[in-house]
Amino acid sequence: MGCFVSTAKDTGGNRRRPGNIGEVTVFVPGLRIPKPVDISQSLGNHLSKSLVERLSALRTRIVVMAGQEGPTITRTRRRSSTQHGGSVLGDLIQALNDYLPVLLGLVKDGSLLQHKVQFVWVNQEDDAEETAMSSAWYEVLSVLHLMAALSFLQANLLLLPRMSGDGYQPKVSEESRRSSIDIFLKAAGYLDCAVRHILPQLPPELRRDLPVDLAEGVLRALCLQALGQSVDIQLGLAIDSTKATLAVKRRLACEMVKYWQQAQDNITNLPLTNGWGEKHKLFVKWKYIEAKAGAYYYHGLILDEGNTEKSHGMAVAALKAADEYLKESKKICEAFNMAPPLSRNPPLWGTMKYLSEKIPKDTSSKLRINRDLYSYEKIMETAPTLPDFALALKPDEFQLPLVDPAWHNEKRDKGQVNGD
Repeated sequence: MGCFVSTAKDTGGNRRRPGNIGEVTVFVPGLRIPKPVDISQSLGNHLSKSLVERLSALRTRIVVMAGQEGPTITRTRRRSSTQHGGSVLGDLIQALNDYLPVLLGLVKDGSLLQHKVQFVWVNQEDDAEETAMSSAWYEVLSVLHLMAALSFLQANLLLLPRMSGDGYQPKVSEESRRSSIDIFLKAAGYLDCAVRHILPQLPPELRRDLPVDLAEGVLRALCLQALGQSVDIQLGLAIDSTKATLAVKRRLACEMVKYWQQAQDNITNLPLTNGWGEKHKLFVKWKYIEAKAGAYYYHGLILDEGNTEKSHGMAVAALKAADEYLKESKKICEAFNMAPPLSRNPPLWGTMKYLSEKIPKDTSSKLRINRDLYSYEKIMETAPTLPDFALALKPDEFQLPLVDPAWHNEKRDKGQVNGD
């Protein structure tokens, strides 16, 4: 099958991490970077010179671009987000898209060529600095993971507030918000394809040796993060809309809780302790608690529309829960920003700008009105259960591209391929 090599000692020579990644709206746990491999030495006797050179050139382009720009583009700066930063991300994603159809020729029809090249990638979350595997499916998995990570970075650049023309608070335009949803769903599609179609191609012994960066739980958590952040944007758009009802906002807020809860469930027991791992866990926990604050707030507002003493009491309990979760989320957010590599929050906007102002104000108002009816100590333990809604948002369907036509004319000496 494919042999496996893992470099356990992190010398810092290959795994370059920034000390500070700047403003973060969308968290990405670093970029896994491919290392050079000698494709001609591995495949020179099995494929035509032109195809070997093409495969090598496409991969080398990615190695060079990712190696040069990877450490830079994970440090977000608003001033470069629509210029150099955005173009580099787009160029690298295009390079990966160009590489994939040619790479897939190595696994076509179960070809043994898939085991001929030892592919090497530098990890970010695993204890091992790099992982090498003689498996083209490992390379495909790594490519999809990098495409998703780059998409997350694109979304982050779109969602950094910029000073508006009127000179007031920095804002994120509606166009940028809607574009980010498209990018999130595309990223979720890459990750969903990786989990459902690529991981099953790897034999159990290789799956066990995958770095934690590519563990099924991490891939699923990132997919759910993309969906959760998409719903967050949808909720912000609903808040800005005069047509969106409280029921619509509550549903979105409750769905967001489920996405983040599932993301947390997927990574809770994984060994994410090295490098970006602890920061990754804190981000998911922060967003999960933050989402619960919003869900309890809108649930409380709807309960308060009831005409019974019980409904008013449950409304107060829900609002108080929202206020407590909001306070807790701010503490976790601070821990997230302090965990290496350092980060900071951009100016508040969208959903959390609104909720950070409304939750304390409305909770205080309701508690004042009902202070003779409800004891402070019992509020949290009597907080009502959130309604359970089916999750509406799904990843875009991503299908692996067709094998590049160059492979159709390739005359391989099957005796050589199978006889090595």
